[in-house]
Amino acid sequence: MSTPALKSTEPVSSKPVEIATNGVDQRLEKRLKHTVQDASGQINVEVFSTKDANLSANSAAIAKSLGGKGVSVPVLAGLVRMADILIIVGAAIFAAVTSGETANVSVSHVFAVGTAILFALAFFQAADVYQVSVMRQGLSQLGRIAAGWTLVFAVFALLRTTTGVGAAYSEAWIGAWYAMGLAALCFSRLVVYQLVRKWMTSGRLERRAVIVGGGTAAAELIRDLEAQPDNDIRICGIFDDRANDRSPPIVAGYPKLGNISALVDFARLARVDMLIVCIPLRAEKRVLELLKKLWVLPVDIRLSAHTDKARFRSRGASFIGTVPFVDVVEKPIADWDMVAKRIFDLVFATIAIVTLFPVMIAAAIAIKLESKGPVLFMQKRYGFNNEIIEVLKFRSMFTEMADPDAKKVVTKGDPRVTKVGRFIRKTSIDELPQLFNVLAGRLSLVGPRPHAVNAHTNDKTWDDVVDGYFARHKVKPGVTGWAQINGWRGEVDTPDKIQNRVECDVYYIENWSIMFDLKILFMTPFRLLNTENAY
Repeated sequence: MSTPALKSTEPVSSKPVEIATNGVDQRLEKRLKHTVQDASGQINVEVFSTKDANLSANSAAIAKSLGGKGVSVPVLAGLVRMADILIIVGAAIFAAVTSGETANVSVSHVFAVGTAILFALAFFQAADVYQVSVMRQGLSQLGRIAAGWTLVFAVFALLRTTTGVGAAYSEAWIGAWYAMGLAALCFSRLVVYQLVRKWMTSGRLERRAVIVGGGTAAAELIRDLEAQPDNDIRICGIFDDRANDRSPPIVAGYPKLGNISALVDFARLARVDMLIVCIPLRAEKRVLELLKKLWVLPVDIRLSAHTDKARFRSRGASFIGTVPFVDVVEKPIADWDMVAKRIFDLVFATIAIVTLFPVMIAAAIAIKLESKGPVLFMQKRYGFNNEIIEVLKFRSMFTEMADPDAKKVVTKGDPRVTKVGRFIRKTSIDELPQLFNVLAGRLSLVGPRPHAVNAHTNDKTWDDVVDGYFARHKVKPGVTGWAQINGWRGEVDTPDKIQNRVECDVYYIENWSIMFDLKILFMTPFRLLNTENAY
């Protein structure tokens, strides 16, 4: 386990938050109820919410120091496997060239290479060389790789002597393949070793966790986690609504950084991978209060079950070492799903830009001819995890009447909108420049539409109108989305319209797949024919 950088001996004050009952999103209530029922039996659901609290200067400074992007462990392990496969194939080809085996290459050689790949991956997996704890070891890692690769050729030798399989392969090719493969595999592992050490030092290859709830239970959990060998969990601090007389400002050397509402702000600034709720599951009401506030964050949420180990072993609990947890919420579109979605975005956004480039050129010319001012403008909108991003749009209003902050909603017959602007807004051509935002990584091709930071209905911002509104920011926003496919585009003048949008967005997040993205993408042109609410 990496040395915790946030341990402190200075007390950090925390102001308790007063919990006030608000309206309950029925679908969320049902999901939370189901989650806690699975963990602790039948309960009565009572859900509460609060207004966000500002972080203290100390907590904000810590959050900013924990920024930056992380490295996904499953993706890293997968890439290392791919590298091993390429090295084995490359070594076989290079050995054939240097040993003169190319003249005798046949299907049996291809079979031999494929068999070597399967055996090598199996032996490497058995030797745990795809575990980060082993990747960050030098000589030990090389020893495991050498042993695994040697076993592959020992199997070949055994087959040749006992069955005659592979007798046609020249010994020169086999020897050269073994030597070149061993050298290349060891060299690649030295590179991996250096990278892993660098990422561990910078914090990119650690799982950052925040403890929710303090006191004795949190102290016991922290001690149990720190006792696990090769633990990659880094505890970043503790958040608790209780006052210092009930929840000490320092627990097991870690500071209490604020209350639960402050935690939401903290997780917006810092890269937090996991929230560990360290509260007895018999306190159902308090657990639900916390989940109601925290589920909007794009992080894993786990309930600590370290005091109920026997009870949860048969209930699908996950473990960090020997410490059990009940998985409540999983981060959406993570690890390889994120890689697949990014490749999807790059491929289809590039195709769309090439295909629609004449349309964009025509729109730019028409805008320029009708009114003075720039063709494009940038608007601040909410992105992933509430990050403020700037998205590109074709200008649809007169320059002197432009409203880049979206303080006033565009309505039917709005005098600020030009004639060309009305057409490109109805057809969504004004959104096409956002394809370049997709290539830059600020947007996804498909996802919840990014709303302007000042978006409001009846003088209320949409996060005040819809309970759980910010849950739609758990994934990267998109150029098109499930809400638009279902007709929820254009003017939002009633609370029901934004409510329906958010419900569609949350449904998309919970049911995401590449095929779902393809469905939305190919349905978008047909749904754009419905211009009823587009002004």
